This record gives sequence, C-alpha cells and structure tokens, in this order.
Amino acid sequence: MPSIKRLQHLQQVLADNGLDAAALIPGPGFFYLTGAVHHVMERPIVLFVPREGRPAIVIPDLEADFFASKGFDADHFRWADADGYEGAFAGALAHLELLDGRIGIEGQNLRFFEAEAIRRNAPDAALTDAQDLISSIRLCKEPEEIEALRRAIHISEQALENTVTWLRAGMTEREVASYLIDQMSELGGQGLSFEPLVLGGDNSSRPHGKIRDDVPLKAGDSLIFDFGTVIDGYPADITRTFFIEEAGEPERAMYATVLHANTVGRETARPGLACGDLDEFVTQTLLDAGYGEFILHRTGHGLGLDVHEGPWITRGNEAPLEPGMVFTIEPGLYKPDLLGIRIEDNVVITADGLESLTSFPRELRIIG
Repeated sequence: MPSIKRLQHLQQVLADNGLDAAALIPGPGFFYLTGAVHHVMERPIVLFVPREGRPAIVIPDLEADFFASKGFDADHFRWADADGYEGAFAGALAHLELLDGRIGIEGQNLRFFEAEAIRRNAPDAALTDAQDLISSIRLCKEPEEIEALRRAIHISEQALENTVTWLRAGMTEREVASYLIDQMSELGGQGLSFEPLVLGGDNSSRPHGKIRDDVPLKAGDSLIFDFGTVIDGYPADITRTFFIEEAGEPERAMYATVLHANTVGRETARPGLACGDLDEFVTQTLLDAGYGEFILHRTGHGLGLDVHEGPWITRGNEAPLEPGMVFTIEPGLYKPDLLGIRIEDNVVITADGLESLTSFPRELRIIG
C-alpha cells in the first residue's frame, strides 16, 4: 500500500456512476488509497481523485513531505499558513478540470468548511454524497487485510481471557476496563478499536452504555464486554457476555436464545445471501423465542478500517454477501434496567460459506 489497483478500482466506480471525481479527507478511505495517516484538524487536506488520470491533493506545507514519503502518485497543491488554502483549492480544481464537474464526497467525513472551499473555487461544480460508492471499494478484503484482523482478534481474545480470569465481584466496571486495556497493550495491540464497553447488571441493558466507576459488580450481574484492539489500522470488534458468580434460570434461557441466534447467523451466512435476509433469519430466531420487545438493533455491520462500515446486516439491504466481506454477527437482547446479553463474532465470507475469525468460547460462563 498504496496500490494502483485500489486507485483504478475507485476510478472505475466513479466512471460507472457518472462522477468526474471523488474528494476524500484523511480517514479510512484516504488511508486505503494512499497509506498515509494524518490527523483531521483545522488545516484542510483534501485528495481529489479524477475518474481518469492522476489525483491531486490540497495539503499544508507541514504535512506535504510525510504524504510524499508514502509514494502515492499525485500532484501536490501545497499551502502555507501565512497564505491560506484558497489558492491551493483553486489550483487543484482547475488543474483537474472540475470547475463544472460532478464531485462525489464522503458525506459522513468531509466537513462543511471543506465543502464550502470546493464550492467557492468551483461554483459551477455539483457536490453529491458518494459515501457508499467510495467505501464500496473496501467491501471485499484482501488477504493481508484479513491477516491483520486475525492478529487483532487473537490479541483481543487473549486479553479478554486474562481479564475474566483475574476479575472478582466487588470490582467496578472502570477497574475491569482499565485492566483489559492494559492487557491488550501488553500483548501487542497497537491501539483501541474504540473505548471499550464493560457494562454490568442494569448498565448492560444499554447497548452503548457509559462505564461506571462507582458501582461494584455483584453476584448475579450480567457483564458485557464490547471491545477490541487494532493491528495495522484494522480493528477487532468482539462482544461476550458473562455472569458474576451465578445466573438464574430466566437469565440462562435468555442467554441460550441469543447464542442460538448467533449460531443461526454463522451457519446461514454464505455467498449470494442478501444481507437483509441474514438479518431476517437471526432476528426471527429471537422473535420466535418470545423476546421481540427486547430487540434494539440489527444483526451486524461490516468491519475493516472503519469499525462500522459496509456491508450492513440489516433488514431491507438486498446487497448479496460476497467472498472477502468481513462483518459482525451480534444478536442481543436487552431488558430495560435489568440486564443485556450480546454475543458478537467477526466473520468473513469464503468461496462456499463463512469462517469465524473469532474463536473465544460462546457458551454461558460464570466468572468472578
């Protein structure tokens, strides 16, 4: 990386969809194409990829040498703090003949002031949200991407085992989360996929709850871990649910239902199956068991340079699964203010089925 093949893929997508260029700022798509990581701050960095020919980048002087060191072939339109960036935008857009072109932007990434800089310097150009089109080139992972995910998952799973072996009732969610983070770092993780969720008891009923530092874990609490480390830019995203010291029969029944739904997902996914159909099969398992009122989210999401990206495993998505797609299968049930249970695996579609990249045991486990 960078890869001519990846650039050509994006240019073909642009041509197929009637776009003259794409505009990307630093982030997953930018890194995928260029191999460069820049912090997104007040100084704009915008890469313009035309549907034919050489890209151009608007970049501040203090970032230009680092970008050039990555070997991505692009014309540089540099700007200095003293002069501002208007001239660089004007130069790049004129050079690529985009003054009246149709430019696809990453609608979830490119910021308002960057879009306005494009509009001021190409007032006759049309900006359109091409988030899905631009990110579509990352849907099917290359072998080295899957290998990075495997490594991130392996480290994350070992860190989880170390953590649940160590923890005891009476500890707080914050204490446990801190230990988990330390374990991932000591085992070779290169950062956090996101701030880990360690949610116990009533807090586990909130899928994206806030970690608490003032409520000790107690016997009978469910305890959700949703976390992962990163390797070479690729994040693990794993969820497992445990119980502290004991679990009652209603909780065991609820857990068994979530586990069954997870199993249905892993055993059903295959090339050609629509993403929405996979969600339907998994969700129907929860509904058939009588837990419909406790369903709060879809079955899963794609996993790659973004923790959440396509393919979206949700009802209504008719896109077919294809070999190389990596995504999560994470059914969950949440009883308000009582408990939540979620089991999340990271999987990849193969030529004839599915491989689970995660291998941490899924069976109900009592800890603490």
